[in-house]
Amino acid sequence: MTNGPHAAAHPIAVLATGSYLPEQIVGNDEVAHTTGVSDEWIVRKTGIHERRHAAPHEATSDLAAHAGRRALEQAGIRPHDLSYIVVATSTPDQPQPATAAVVQHLLGAAGAAAFDVNSVCSGFVCALTVTERLLRAEPGAHGLVIGADIYSRILDHTDRRTAILFGDGAGAAVLGPSPSGHGMLGTSLLTRGDQHELIGVPAGGSRRPASARTLEEGAHHFRMDGRGVRAFVQENLPAAVAELLARTGLPAGSVDHFVPHQANAVMIGEVWPALGLDNAALHLELARYGNTGAASIAITLDEIHRRGLLAEDDVVLLSGFGGGMSVGSTLLSWAPTAHAAAPRVLAAAAS
Repeated sequence: MTNGPHAAAHPIAVLATGSYLPEQIVGNDEVAHTTGVSDEWIVRKTGIHERRHAAPHEATSDLAAHAGRRALEQAGIRPHDLSYIVVATSTPDQPQPATAAVVQHLLGAAGAAAFDVNSVCSGFVCALTVTERLLRAEPGAHGLVIGADIYSRILDHTDRRTAILFGDGAGAAVLGPSPSGHGMLGTSLLTRGDQHELIGVPAGGSRRPASARTLEEGAHHFRMDGRGVRAFVQENLPAAVAELLARTGLPAGSVDHFVPHQANAVMIGEVWPALGLDNAALHLELARYGNTGAASIAITLDEIHRRGLLAEDDVVLLSGFGGGMSVGSTLLSWAPTAHAAAPRVLAAAAS
């Protein structure tokens, strides 16, 4: 699914961003101890030095609400002025209700319709797309899009294929009408369901309900075929980006910033030349935060926004890829924001 130039009829822009990272920093030495590898091996294979783990009392909705609150504060928008709250996550608080409903309650956004999107690590782009299209049909409305995941709760911490990669966190964006004409220029969403077995949590759903046997097998842990995922990204991401650029009529050289899903710095480095984004700055934050699932693009966008790296008219490309298997990309013409330079408050000062 792709949309292009017609998206400008009622332009919707990212008006503000926010993020939240838990206090607990887990360095490579700790992860190396449980997985039987070394700090040097983790850095060489992934580019990751540390990640954050949620506190025992924190659920995905808590992280999401913190990030959402910061985005709303930056935008100067009150929670009860929101029409929609869309949470992208593959680690919900519980199977039901939707984590977004809990976030709505935590924020006090009683008037907002709230629901979840699960497209694993492509989820934030999917949630942006859904929200943008809802808002284009409702002039003057605002939506809050949040990517949030707590992968530390579903990992086998002895599995070096996964435990070295993932961290916890949340990132958010406020979407709304763009008087300046800037905003989302186009989106491309792709799913290759024939490769869905590359990533997943085998048990806990309707196909393999929780049982003593599934617990004994460790089937509730996240599993990933790393080589298969790498091949999928190399095959599908460049083509998806090229298609989106062609449909929006933008040359690759016009992209100023590329914010990919923060999966693995080595893998991104391998696919980067094939994207042809020679004039774009590649933004990576995973050295400090690891792979935070659906939160990773949103956290990185918030980081570079609050550092003042995004200027009006900059073209920003967000690309997610992950379980399903899926690829989602969206192009933004960055809108002027009054609060862009506000510093991001870390977890220690969170309410």
